[in-house]
Amino acid sequence: MASLTSPTFTTNTRCLQRPQNSHSPSQQPRLSQRPELNRRHFISQTASLSSLPLLSPLILNPQQANASAEDSLSEWERVYLPIDPGVVLLDIAFVPDDTNHGFLLGTRQTIMETKDAGNTWVQRSIPSAEDEDFNYRFNSISFKGKEGWIVGKPAILLYTADSGETWERIPLSAQLPGDMVYIKATGEKSAEMVTDEGAIYITSNRGYNWRAAVQESVSATLNRTVSSGISGASYYTGTFNTVNRSPNGNYVAVSSRGNFYLTWEPGQAFWQPHNRAIARRIQNMGWRGDGGLWLLVRGGGLYLSKGTGISEEFEEIPVQSRGFGILDVGYRSKEEAWAAGGSGILLRTTNGGKTWTRDKAADNIAANLYSVK
Repeated sequence: MASLTSPTFTTNTRCLQRPQNSHSPSQQPRLSQRPELNRRHFISQTASLSSLPLLSPLILNPQQANASAEDSLSEWERVYLPIDPGVVLLDIAFVPDDTNHGFLLGTRQTIMETKDAGNTWVQRSIPSAEDEDFNYRFNSISFKGKEGWIVGKPAILLYTADSGETWERIPLSAQLPGDMVYIKATGEKSAEMVTDEGAIYITSNRGYNWRAAVQESVSATLNRTVSSGISGASYYTGTFNTVNRSPNGNYVAVSSRGNFYLTWEPGQAFWQPHNRAIARRIQNMGWRGDGGLWLLVRGGGLYLSKGTGISEEFEEIPVQSRGFGILDVGYRSKEEAWAAGGSGILLRTTNGGKTWTRDKAADNIAANLYSVK
């Protein structure tokens, strides 16, 4: 997993947010990885005003930060990007051996690079990814050591062994089920790749051969189990809404309609579907720093699973969402996490998620904050 010197969340405008006060790598706890799928679906769920002009490079200056105890929480500043207004940002990762060096992915064949810890970004051209017939959407990036991987749509896989100085295109089969939406670097020349139809592939030889980790697509699994009591399985449209991987290799995915969720653990032959215990549809799910699950529902609700590991029991946590949807949660450690969502919602917990405090740093940004890492 890429280790950053500071958390970052992206918006559906031409900017990034990053903390003003960064910690040294030795002080930095493990950060969560949040691969976001189907960003446009997320954007459609909440009010989006991405066409508003971007006026100031800072969210909050020190004078504003001292205005009140609540405002003093904020450490975020705004970073502008030299990209077209219509580009949607999809993923970000930094090189573990050089936390000043990172990459940012998006639609319209967007790959950006920073070598100063995210303060400035430049467009990166990768000749092997340029094709006159396609306008690639780069969905996911992951580093381990100096090795890195990028996947996108239409099907494309890029690999680097030198911290992203050069990228090689790895050929892929045209018969892959679904679109590649997530890649995770797991070791030397090794990675896991996931498609939006639930296929999981594993390589240990730099991507030249891939082994299927599940025996059938999610649609096939649900066709077998639709009579077993999974509510809404008959309406499944065949793709995930979101998918998240835990540090120990477990996955949790949300169905495209948000009416149930699925889990997979290494060694299992099939995805395991689960009924949701909440009336509202699921927006997103992921893993807490202690190994438990967090769950977001449409309309701004946040739930935590009881205990650690895979569970179907959740309890609601009161949050100041102001009625806007929360779209993502990222844990920096077992205790500290940030949640981000529609209309600049930004929340922080320092006790594992039991209580959350709203950070007003992004209140004046007319955009959705849809991913935090």
